[in-house]
Formats: sequence, C-alpha cells, structure tokens
Amino acid sequence: MAERVIPLVDQRVRTLAAGVPPRAIPATGLLADALGRPLRDLRISVTDRCNFRCSYCMPKEVFDKDYPYLPHSDLLTFEEITRVARQFVAHGVQKIRLTGGEPLLRKNIEILIGQLAALRTVEGAPLDITLTTNGSLLARKARSLKDAGLQRVTVSLDGLDDTVFRRMNDVDFPVAEVLAGIHAAQEAGLGPIKVNMVVQRGTNEHEILPMARRFKGTGIVLRFIEYMDVGATNGWRMDQVLPSAEVVKLIHAQMPLVQLEPSAPGETAERWGYADGGGEIGVISSVTQAFCGDCNRARLSTEGQLYLCLFATQGHDLRSLVRGGATDEQLASAIGQIWHRRDDRYSQLRASMPADTGTGARRVEMSYIGG
Repeated sequence: MAERVIPLVDQRVRTLAAGVPPRAIPATGLLADALGRPLRDLRISVTDRCNFRCSYCMPKEVFDKDYPYLPHSDLLTFEEITRVARQFVAHGVQKIRLTGGEPLLRKNIEILIGQLAALRTVEGAPLDITLTTNGSLLARKARSLKDAGLQRVTVSLDGLDDTVFRRMNDVDFPVAEVLAGIHAAQEAGLGPIKVNMVVQRGTNEHEILPMARRFKGTGIVLRFIEYMDVGATNGWRMDQVLPSAEVVKLIHAQMPLVQLEPSAPGETAERWGYADGGGEIGVISSVTQAFCGDCNRARLSTEGQLYLCLFATQGHDLRSLVRGGATDEQLASAIGQIWHRRDDRYSQLRASMPADTGTGARRVEMSYIGG
C-alpha cells in the first residue's frame, strides 16, 4: 500500500484581488462564463471549523488543537454575506446552500438564513435555501432553522454501523445522534432531505446496501459520492475510489433500479429510482464521470474569497471590495467579470494534468469552501 503523505500547508492564502472592472457589467440575470455556463447556484461557507475529523476532509493529523483557524474578525458578517449574495442573485443565482466546515457551529446562523430567505430571484421568486450538515447539532436546531426560512437539509452520513461511523468521524460521535437529527429535520418539515455518503474503498463500501435499505421508502434521497481528490490533506489515492457504476450495480442486484431524468440543469447527481416505487438514490461521479460541462456553481469562502470550482487552486478576494467602500454596482460588476472569464473544468482535464507533488499550486481544501 502506498504511503500516505499529508502536507501541512495553509490553503487560504492563494487569492487574487477582485478589482472593479473599468466598464460596468450590469446584473441582468443572464450572466454566462467563457464556456456558456450560467450562474445559478451559490454555495456559502459560513465557518472553517468542524466538530468532526473525517479522514477524507479534515484529518486529525492536520486539523489538531494547534491548527490556526480564521479569527472571527476575518469572517464575513451575516450582513456582508447577504449583501454579496444579493449581487449573485441579481446575476441569476436561484439556489443558495450554506456549508462549512460544519455550518451549524456558526452562532445564530438562523439570523443569516432569515436574511437570505428574504431575497428574491430576478423573476421575483423565493430562493431555494438549503444547508449541508454532519447532523451532529441538527436534532436541537431543526425547528429553529425551519422557522428562520431554511427549506431543505443535506446530511452527511458515511455508514450505519456505529463502529465504522465513529472511526470515520474520528471524534467518537455516535451514529444514533445523526439519525435523530435526520428524524428531527423530517418532523420540522425540512425536506426533501438528502443524505450524502462518501464511499471510500476499503473503509465503508460494505455499508452501501445497509444504507440503501435504511432509507428506501422513507422519502429521503440517499446519494453516494465518489471519494474525491479535493485539497492536499486527505492522502487521496485512485485505488480508494469505488466508481459509482459499481455502486449502482451492487444495489440493482438486490433492489432493482431504473434510471431517472435529471431534476434540473447542472444537477451533480445521476438519479436512479427503485423499480418498485420505493423512492430514489443518486450517485455523484466527479472522479469517473466528469460533469463540468453544465456546472453552474460558485463558492464563497467564509472570509469572502470567491472560488469558481471545487478543485480550484486560488480564489478571488471579494471581502476587500465589501470592506473597501465598493458600491453594490461595483461589487456586481466584479462578480460578473470574474464569472465571465471562468473556464474551469478540472474534472474533465484531471487525467491529463500533472500530479500535485507538493511544489506547485494546490487545490483548496473542501473543509474551507464546502462540498
């Protein structure tokens, strides 16, 4: 087995200044990037902290008690986040997902949700406001999140076996409490709920069928995610990737599946329905089947760096504009210019790119900008 090397490098310093374009770029809701892809989905990280230490995301060897998390003064305030989000919405964003780290660790996040829920798309419709969580705090917060205006949640859960789950989260957190959080979210009306399982060969692939059986017929959509080469700290190796095609084949042999149409343009998950009508599953195949061609997502880090791809090596500094006196029109123009130049398609080009040897540009960590 290859030796696991975890480089200790701060990923937060690779940013580009986001200047105000000399020519205004008006927000018309029709913004497209260099490959013709619209801007429809904004993912906002509200904290770089998490209370789990999953090896594929925030391994304990790196994110220990001495890790230098961002000081609170560096984080965008809720008012600043809402102001930036408003400019994205003016450019065509219809969906906002709050991420982390673990977003429920951000104090009073319900206030932010309420502010974002008051925004309207260019057509005058409410935004789709959702949140991704590890579920550890969901049981106690589900009702207040719903009351604040949150519509849906996605819960990360990598197995039902308590021993496996405790080992993967590496903080000895019991799976029963995550399941209780999912139940509380259902009771509060946060739905449809999605459950994301990162499948890592040699670690939890034996949990695929138990997970499928557990959520079949519940109205919860279980999605299987290929273990991704995000960042530089998770020791990613291709031999730990279980292709989604194998996941579908495994489930289909026990519970027959039929392929479904995508639910929306730019959808990351390939949808499969149970032939007996017992709901559906999804597979996210960013390693074996790139879906860059219709990617319509932008990512805003917790201190205001705009990233155009989950696998980006650098961001664009919007915080300096927000705190430097830029008008809303100037902020919108800067966002428009950045997106208009976007040509990112890492997953399509992955095979032809040189390996990250630790000496060149590094991809940003998933814990920093969310999944």
